[in-house]
Amino acid sequence: MNASPSCPREPDLITPEGIATVDRAITSRRSIRRFLPTPVPRSDIEDILRVASRAPSGTNTQPWKVHVLTGESRQTLVDKIMAIHNDPSQQAQHGEEYDYYPREWVSPYIDRRRKVGWDLYGLLNIAKGDKVRMHEQQGRNFTYFDAPVGMVFTIDRVMGRGSWLDYGMFLQNIMVAARARGLDTCPQAAFNHFHDVLEAHLGLDKTREMVVASMALGYADPDAIENTLLTEREPVSGFATFRD
Repeated sequence: MNASPSCPREPDLITPEGIATVDRAITSRRSIRRFLPTPVPRSDIEDILRVASRAPSGTNTQPWKVHVLTGESRQTLVDKIMAIHNDPSQQAQHGEEYDYYPREWVSPYIDRRRKVGWDLYGLLNIAKGDKVRMHEQQGRNFTYFDAPVGMVFTIDRVMGRGSWLDYGMFLQNIMVAARARGLDTCPQAAFNHFHDVLEAHLGLDKTREMVVASMALGYADPDAIENTLLTEREPVSGFATFRD
């Protein structure tokens, strides 16, 4: 009888150093809102996606599809969306395909949303009611905050809600793998408002492929005040119940 092939042995991470390395990659992740123009090597992007693809998915369906935009392709998309963003007459023609946020906000979620918004605007000295500067800052989303890499994530429309849960784990893996390499990210739902522009730009078959989200990837600008924003988290006692 042939012996079953043994599983390859992974490096032991259950050491103080290993635990600290993994924890640091997770806890140092932040949504960066100003990047340096420094290019990201394609090999690094491929490595990040390869590592991220180890995310679990129901019966190994692996529902993610990634469109990586750099150079001219990225800039052309930015120009298309910024032209719409800055033209009020065009904005009404576009909208989200699915509800990312709740249609009716309640506490504590609305309180957290407001706090992070005003904390960011406070750092940028954007006063309440300053619609011009608010509009400009919102537009920064559609430049990928100057990151040299923009990613658009799509899913086959045949997939169910469970696959969207799987997708979240894949996206988290990308962000953590990026941190391990000294890179930063900003996951973005803002682009979903222009899903039709993304579909046309990427040549998607919109009867099958649906936009999930976008993400900026690059090197954080260490001198940008907006990158000092550190959002709060509830303590474990605030969201976990232990039942013995």
